[in-house]
Order: sequence, then C-alpha cells, then structure tokens
Amino acid sequence: MSVAESRRIVIFRHAKADWPQVADHERPLAERGRLDAAEAGRRLADTAIPFDLALCSTAVRTRETWKLAVHEFQHRPKTVYEERIYEASPGELIAVLNETPDDVRDLLLIGHNPGAQGLTEVLAGSAEGDARDRMTRRGFPAAAYAVLTFTGTWKALEPGVATLVDYWAPSE
Repeated sequence: MSVAESRRIVIFRHAKADWPQVADHERPLAERGRLDAAEAGRRLADTAIPFDLALCSTAVRTRETWKLAVHEFQHRPKTVYEERIYEASPGELIAVLNETPDDVRDLLLIGHNPGAQGLTEVLAGSAEGDARDRMTRRGFPAAAYAVLTFTGTWKALEPGVATLVDYWAPSE
C-alpha cells in the first residue's frame, strides 16, 4: 500500500462500566454497558470498514466492550491488548498510533475518556457534515465512537491532520 493512501481510525470509548469494590482497571461493564457495546458493534459492522487492527486497553471494561462489539463483525481484525492505552493522554495515544505498521489501513482503538474524546478533538483538524456539532453536543459518552480519516503514514499522524467523518453515541 502506498503511504499516501487514505487511512481510517475509529476511536471507540468503552461502554458503561459498573462500580463494584475493585481497582479501577478491574471494573466490569454494567448491564446497560453490555447492551450498548453490542449496539455499537452492530453500528460499526454497518459501516463496513474492514479493520486491519484493533488496539484495546487492557482494562476489564474495554476488553468486555470489544468482545461484545466484535461479535457483531463479519471479520474479526487482529487485536492487540495495549496497556499504554489505559489512562493515556491524547499525546500518549498518538505515540501508540505512531507505532502502527504502514500496511494497516483501518484501525480501531478501544479506550477511555478523557483520552478518547481528547484524541478525537486533537486529531480532527476538520469535519464533514454535522459530526463535530453532534460530538460537541453529546460529548463522548460510554460506547461512543468517532471515525477519522487522514492521508500519510502512521508515523506522520499528528494533531490536526485528520478529518472527523462520523460520530455515533448510544441513543443518537
């Protein structure tokens, strides 16, 4: 693949988590989160984006979200569980994305807020349609995702180079 080809990043926040007496990293999904994760998976499957790679935080709630969402996909992409995504800032997430091999065209990142929303806002130098307005109104609630495109290598991914082309959140 040419490095000048368009690439897609889907930034997907984990679904609603429960609050049992466990360490934050070990928090499971709440019942509503399980339902929303499956719905987000159906919506992502409907986009027909042929994901080459999924990068998922190691937290229990992100792993559970991904397991329920990917069950809705026709093709399961290679999945890498990456502990650096947990509690990562937008800059730290960009550093993780910069390590992506250039044969990956479509990537899904399953993470947490405020990093997921911050990363979307930092990368999106422009937006199509009303995607930015909807995201500004809704924020980045549990199980929301944003679809961004950019042209270039993963190493060249930096603030402002992407276009926000879609945004979805539960009960939209």
